[in-house]
Amino acid sequence: MDDGAFLRAALARLGLQGDDGPLRFEKLAGGVSSDIWRVDLPSGPVCIKRALPKLRVETDWFAPVERNAYEVGWFETAAGVEPDAVPGLIGHDSQAGLFAMAFLDPDRYRQWKAELQAGRADPAVAAEVGSRIARIHAATAGKKAVADRFPTGRIFHAIRLEPYLEATAARHPDLKDVLFGLSRRTAETRLALVHGDVSPKNILIGPAGPVFIDAECAWYGDPVFDISFCLKHMLLKCLWNPELSRTYLACFDALSATWLAGVDWEPRDAAEARAATLVPGLFLGRVDGRSPVEYVTGEGDRNRVRRVARALLTTPPARFSEVGDAWRRELGL
Repeated sequence: MDDGAFLRAALARLGLQGDDGPLRFEKLAGGVSSDIWRVDLPSGPVCIKRALPKLRVETDWFAPVERNAYEVGWFETAAGVEPDAVPGLIGHDSQAGLFAMAFLDPDRYRQWKAELQAGRADPAVAAEVGSRIARIHAATAGKKAVADRFPTGRIFHAIRLEPYLEATAARHPDLKDVLFGLSRRTAETRLALVHGDVSPKNILIGPAGPVFIDAECAWYGDPVFDISFCLKHMLLKCLWNPELSRTYLACFDALSATWLAGVDWEPRDAAEARAATLVPGLFLGRVDGRSPVEYVTGEGDRNRVRRVARALLTTPPARFSEVGDAWRRELGL
């Protein structure tokens, strides 16, 4: 079935459009794990998203398509905590593994990754990202009803722990116990609702603050995964635009500080220590795991990541500042 026929059938099932009439749509770029379309309806544009069973990466990477339903669940749950932090949901077809949501105009909702690349790295934005995701963690911590809605440990392992931590051990066999230990510890810690892909590419900076999209990794587990996953991007961006390294690291500090200030579900020292030890594992995973970051292309830069990450994995840090300082030393800042 071609895209047009597929979308027409999906819209009909969702009650958004009948079988006849013109259909204008555009396939959007950036869908590694899903097909995403903008569809222009008489009432205005909507966004349709369908999960793929095989992700668009160089290595074979498969993931259950039912993750689409849990993405919807994350949006619904997060909207009850931070309504401005998620796109509006319009309809969900669980059988087809797709949903419709509000289309967020890129002129008003700027992708944070693009902003960072362009040199608009504002620590105040990073601070709001940290505080907003922490509020979602805090509001869902210890909530059995939320935990019961997200029995997604198998999916989370398949699309996060295995590709970013366990697969990396194949390139670093001497760190296998450490990397698999981080994976096991994360899998066994179930405290709050986790987005699972808090990355600048999945954060839009809108009129009312950061908006989180692409929540298909949603899981009720260890909230430090979210902050660690985002923090390693602040480190990697220093290799993308080296002249902005100090600003990216100021974003690292602001992001970690505001998230930590929102931790009220456990002692902050404990949460910070787990996060600080996880960051280098995820950092290393972006050069030697299943999904290498696309803008770190030189072997010299990859070796800088390896050098710092390996040292921190060998001698685990207890504070975010230890991670940031180790990277500053490597960069000569």
